Amino acid sequence: MLEIKSVENYKDYGRVVSISNGVIEAFVTVDVGPRIIRFGFIGGNNILCDDRKNAGSRTDSEFEEYFGKGKVWENMGGHRIWTSPESYPECYYPDKETVTVTKTETGAVFTPKAETENGIQKELEIKMDNDDSNMQVTMRVTNISGQDKEFAVWGLSVCAKGGTLIIPMNDNDTGLLSNRKIVVWPYTDLRDKRIHIGHKYFCLDQDINAKLPIKLGFDLNKATAYYNLADDIFCKRIESNMPNGVYADGGCNFETYTNETFIEVESLGELKTVKAGQTALLNEYWSLYKKPCEVDFDDDASIDNLLSNI
Repeated sequence: MLEIKSVENYKDYGRVVSISNGVIEAFVTVDVGPRIIRFGFIGGNNILCDDRKNAGSRTDSEFEEYFGKGKVWENMGGHRIWTSPESYPECYYPDKETVTVTKTETGAVFTPKAETENGIQKELEIKMDNDDSNMQVTMRVTNISGQDKEFAVWGLSVCAKGGTLIIPMNDNDTGLLSNRKIVVWPYTDLRDKRIHIGHKYFCLDQDINAKLPIKLGFDLNKATAYYNLADDIFCKRIESNMPNGVYADGGCNFETYTNETFIEVESLGELKTVKAGQTALLNEYWSLYKKPCEVDFDDDASIDNLLSNI
């Protein structure tokens, strides 16, 4: 049975709305954000990063000139909506205003203040099944600028530290042509021991002792990734038009970034021209499983066994 209720204070995020079905629960911030700041089994670990003070922030004279004197962007952790391609300061909207909440039969819709500087209105909707560990996250971005804009909806799930991300790579037979892309950001060292590359899977560890960040992008035909944190496995599946659609960042529909504090599990929608008044959307499908067995992230067969048993 679905239960939706208000929680007056969650850590240092202020008020949140809790959505639960007796199996899993999601907390969404309403004093800031919105951010899905908790996702986990009831009474269990939080898959998402909720370490606000260490998640990072950003501001400078360019940022204040665009958004206003004294404005600061905070990562805050959790899951948020952005637009791609990434640009600064535009993407880094300081989302610290109160969020409007509309309850539905299957969850709730969260609407923040319109980003008049960027000419967009964001909206986050959660739909939760009644009695299992599945949840749908819908992200909408409406063009309110009065003129055409080109962008893609971008969903960033900032996950808690200490786990390993599993990315099933493309396995379609393209003969003499390539069948996958791995896009690398300038500060990424592919010799880093956090990276495990097999024939079928690309795995990335989050390491609290890491000195340098890593960011990578992929063109995933299956559009699915898994994050193993302790005894839980978080699965994110996204709607995708890969390999036929046009995507930002060299053709990526999935990206990941990690540093010493967290790891991001990111989805990207198609890059399109969104006319004035129109809305672009991206659906993600979240599932949570208990880890059924031990796994060797350097062994494709071991990962096969893990995923076939969830």
